Amino acid sequence: MTKADIVNEIAKTTGLEKIAVQKVVECFMDNVKNSLVQNNNVYLRGFGSFILKKRAKKTARNISKNTTIVIPEHYIPAFKPAKVFMNKVKNSVK
Repeated sequence: MTKADIVNEIAKTTGLEKIAVQKVVECFMDNVKNSLVQNNNVYLRGFGSFILKKRAKKTARNISKNTTIVIPEHYIPAFKPAKVFMNKVKNSVK
């Protein structure tokens, strides 16, 4: 499902105009991104959490040049689904 599919589905369900729904969806995504950039997690009860995960410093290899490089400690965005959401998916997918 793409962002356009989500916008179409919400517009059809709510009866709102697609342009208004698209602005809301874009604004929601911008708020999630900005919160994570400011080191704040986003918690949506019953759906899941958008969190920052810490990746430790590690040594890696550049195979083409046969050299080792050090990747510094950094943070990545991640999504952790709620238990209710996880159980619903587990029980519906076979």
